[in-house]
Amino acid sequence: MSTGAFSQGLVPGLTKRLEFGIKAGVGYSDFVNANFATDPLVGYHFGGTIGFKLNDRFSIQEDILYSLQGAKAKSDILGKEDIKLHYTTVPILLRYKTRSGFYLEGGAQAAMLIKEEVPGLAGDQKFAKKVDAGAVGGIGFQSKMGLGMGVRYIYGFTKIGDTGNPIIKPDFTTSTAQASIFYTF
Repeated sequence: MSTGAFSQGLVPGLTKRLEFGIKAGVGYSDFVNANFATDPLVGYHFGGTIGFKLNDRFSIQEDILYSLQGAKAKSDILGKEDIKLHYTTVPILLRYKTRSGFYLEGGAQAAMLIKEEVPGLAGDQKFAKKVDAGAVGGIGFQSKMGLGMGVRYIYGFTKIGDTGNPIIKPDFTTSTAQASIFYTF
């Protein structure tokens, strides 16, 4: 009898606090502290989002996104080509939302490298490490219907360089700005 009362009270209470959704958008990324010249690269991201409402104002937001990041090389070391790093990113954020729907969010992000496209590297030579981590901050708006838009800045604090090339110093990080639209249900 207590198990039935527990499941009837707890499970519906938790499901009312959860929201699931989809998200897509564009990104603008570059390398920080690289010893070769770069310009920002326009990329994209898409995936799913899960939110857990702590109360009417605060929630924990987690996304699972496919994200294209990198930079445009402008040097003789790597040529003048796009360096494309394909990641699965998982930002986990604390979000504060006002009654009108505007929100602020902040937290951390972990990223796992799926694939890299780096012209000028020989065969099995690597460019970036498999894991990247960073700090995330953002603002946005979400309507009562669940449709929203937001912008985020992700500052990587993990040194991602992993090339064996002695000319390229491995102590550079990533910097990414993203704009997204999303829908939660």
